[in-house]
Amino acid sequence: MKMHGLGNDFVVMDLRGGQPAPTPALVAALADRHRGVGFDQLALVRASEGGAVDLTFYNTDGSVSAACGNATRCIAAHEMAATGARRLAIRTARGALEAVLRDDGITAVNMGAPQTGWREIPLAEEVDTAELPIEGGPVATGMGNPHCTFFVEDAVGLPLESFGPRYETHPLFPERANVEVVQVLSRDVIRMRIWERGVGATLASGSGACAAAVAAARRGLTERRVTVELDGGRIEVDWRDDGVWMAGPTAHVFTGTLTPEFLEGIDG
Repeated sequence: MKMHGLGNDFVVMDLRGGQPAPTPALVAALADRHRGVGFDQLALVRASEGGAVDLTFYNTDGSVSAACGNATRCIAAHEMAATGARRLAIRTARGALEAVLRDDGITAVNMGAPQTGWREIPLAEEVDTAELPIEGGPVATGMGNPHCTFFVEDAVGLPLESFGPRYETHPLFPERANVEVVQVLSRDVIRMRIWERGVGATLASGSGACAAAVAAARRGLTERRVTVELDGGRIEVDWRDDGVWMAGPTAHVFTGTLTPEFLEGIDG
């Protein structure tokens, strides 16, 4: 299936029928937007105990991502529509997550408690995660994947294509970083753009929006509940006692079958 959340797009492969996981070569071929399908992340769906759905995520470069908020939300919406359920248990490398179908038809997912300790993010050394010793004093946050959030005066005008790669591979982040640039518009609205590790610039990011909201609240710049304006649209983030809840629109674009011609052309 092809899905997207605010333009942050995914290929979703359902392996609950016992199908083998895709090879690295197939992941790379699917990621090619000209010769394959194209995606920001690939999500694999497997069955889990107790009726839960188990999700594994890959970036376009083939690296594994422990969290992908928009893909989680899209898959949860699809599963609940298919079963008629209004709640869904989801298992990821991030841990056990909960999805809820709201009365307004929007799917919300609890992305879990943010990680703010330097070891759990992780960082290469002990530093103040609320203001890293990096030019611009960004905030480090873990949402199952590491985030580096900069607060800037003009998020739209900043050259993300050159800025993002510089900090994705900063030595302070041994597992690389997702890099957000955030402009605070009010106590309850922020404007964010993101450079995702292993992917590049994307129109939206669920985990990135959560990390940005947490970073802004930790700095005292906003309340704990905010609207995050992204290049692809808006996401609601609410940092509650039980975790960081994220809600926004989802889209199921198509369901398809890979042709023998496509599969035979893949080395490995």
